[in-house]
Amino acid sequence: MRYSKYIGVVAAAALIAACFLPWVVVPGLNITLNGLNGKVNDQVSFGTQIISHSFFCLLMIVFFVLPGVGVKRANVVIGAIHVAWAVKNYYVFTACRVGECPEKKIGVYLIVLLSIIMLVMTLLAQVKFKNEE
Repeated sequence: MRYSKYIGVVAAAALIAACFLPWVVVPGLNITLNGLNGKVNDQVSFGTQIISHSFFCLLMIVFFVLPGVGVKRANVVIGAIHVAWAVKNYYVFTACRVGECPEKKIGVYLIVLLSIIMLVMTLLAQVKFKNEE
């Protein structure tokens, strides 16, 4: 696909922005969790997920821009790891605990959707081979 690297870069930037959006709201505790704030209370904390998502996104942006077969193959692996990390965050943040289920917000859906878009764009990347004559 001709524009796959541009779509991948835009999706990566949008994913970093989605970390600032609310992911879930826990109504009983009256707290909102997102990629920056994963602390429920002193005993339960999910950490700051924006660090890992930013790392994967920035690495993928660099690999989208660089030419070469090896870089494109590595980008597929990093994209698959990033999708797994986003799905893990979806399950961890949206799981019901102690009979209370959090209310899902747009951010938690966006991180999964945008990471899948990034993985698809790595699979559709154009690779130019040198003609051996």
